Amino acid sequence: MIERYTLPEMGELWTDLAKFKTWLQVEIAVCEAQADLGYIPKAAVETIKAKADFDPDRILEIEAEVRHDVIAFLTNLNEYVGDAGRYIHLGMTSSDMLDTALSLQMVQSLQVIMVQVENLIQAIRYRAQEHRNTVMIGRSHGIHAEPMTFGFKLAGWLAEMLRHRDRLTALQDTIAVGKISGAVGTYANIEPKVEALACQKLGLRPDTASTQVISRDIHAEFANALALVAASIERFAVEIRNLQRTDVLEVEEFFSKGQKGSSAMPHKRNPIRSERLTGLARIIRGNAMAMLENVALWHERDISHSSVERVTLPDSCILTHFMLVEITKLVKNLLVYPDNMRRNLNVYGGVVFSQRVLLTLVSKGLGREAAYQIVQSLAHTAWNVEGGDFRALVNADERVQAHLTPEEIDSCFDPSHQLRHLDQVYQRLSI
Repeated sequence: MIERYTLPEMGELWTDLAKFKTWLQVEIAVCEAQADLGYIPKAAVETIKAKADFDPDRILEIEAEVRHDVIAFLTNLNEYVGDAGRYIHLGMTSSDMLDTALSLQMVQSLQVIMVQVENLIQAIRYRAQEHRNTVMIGRSHGIHAEPMTFGFKLAGWLAEMLRHRDRLTALQDTIAVGKISGAVGTYANIEPKVEALACQKLGLRPDTASTQVISRDIHAEFANALALVAASIERFAVEIRNLQRTDVLEVEEFFSKGQKGSSAMPHKRNPIRSERLTGLARIIRGNAMAMLENVALWHERDISHSSVERVTLPDSCILTHFMLVEITKLVKNLLVYPDNMRRNLNVYGGVVFSQRVLLTLVSKGLGREAAYQIVQSLAHTAWNVEGGDFRALVNADERVQAHLTPEEIDSCFDPSHQLRHLDQVYQRLSI
């Protein structure tokens, strides 16, 4: 059974109730702007603000008849407001209200996401410092490479999330645009200064040159920024999954009391949270692709984008927030096994120190090609023989002994050489 989790803040931003409230917020802001500029009576605006209300069920009832959600909303709104309602939506087209309100929802959603991004950054920073000196093997192509530290691995995660924070911070301004310019965006029946004043009241800026809609490259950028965040979370999750494999077991998801891993095999402790995050990232990436498809509309507008956004934007925002919450919990509670890391580091007698042996031989005057052949043959022998011991083979090899002392050989197997510059990376990240 999927672990239950509620997102009261994010989820509520995308309910029908929240949507209608945002629509009303935009309509009132435009009325206020019209009144401030002397285009409609201020008394009428005060009446509108005092009486304005809506009933979601009634809106759906009207929409079932008129087949137009904005008309249904405005009809229900006027049932509460009465005569002053004739000033609502004056000179506007549906997309003026819809797109401006959607921008508000995106801005609010991004604010919630940014809070959780910061939580994740702090969680990674703490664990990176905690494991600054926890030595482990680095891997490339899934194969043992050279020594590193687990803290350094986490430092890479931290740097990635800091880039996301910068991107999302910049995105807050990009998506904070409104559009009150009427049909096809020409301001034929509403003044640009109404748009400017209404947007100011809403904390937005007017779109530079809208058509009948705000151009969807903005929404696609938003969706792709969320997909990038999800892709990074997936990268972290895949790393946890690989490091939790039975034959590796260097880290492990926290396994709570009473948790069960398999209906058939009682021993199982599966990385289910990481696997879940891997799957959810696919949905958010797919949504981003759909939002890219929304950019090309017919002429000044069509509504092919609308049906897509009703699914992709709420889902991507809610799922991104959920993924951030989940990966933050994972990082905070991740079980780390330094003993297993040391065991894996020294498998086959420290064969991962082969480059250090190679370079030391070269530094003592042996040609690189000759040194490579010697070290590779010893390494492969250790790798292919059960219980193979690379260090013992190096110590016993007469070709190596001709150039290196026992002390020099020992120094080749000291991981501190590979780790000596990592402090510079930690300093860049203020770890």
